[in-house]
Amino acid sequence: MAPVGQVAVKGKDNSHLAAAEPAASPPQNESAPIQVAEAPSGQDIYQQACAACHGAGVAGAPKFGDAAAWADRIAQGDDILYEHAINGYQGSAGYMPAKGGRADLSDEAVKAAVQHMVENSK
Repeated sequence: MAPVGQVAVKGKDNSHLAAAEPAASPPQNESAPIQVAEAPSGQDIYQQACAACHGAGVAGAPKFGDAAAWADRIAQGDDILYEHAINGYQGSAGYMPAKGGRADLSDEAVKAAVQHMVENSK
């Protein structure tokens, strides 16, 4: 192993020690490229937040891919579907918790998941 440093002792002749060179500072004009994370897709959000209920039809949730179960809901339009998914809804068929119980999801993420379910349930 090679030595990694030298020790100066107070009260001793330390003139034989090499002067330390200042550490090189990183260049000021160069910067690392910014890494931008991609937003999760509607399918990703569905898998993480919606599939537990919409995959099995829990609490009256229309099952993913069941065109008959989704037909009346889709006919109401996207704005109503988004409203119910984002803010929650109690209907005669069952209960939709706000954002599927995932308060951490943005409205845009919920809308993407709704679009994924609608597109696959026509």
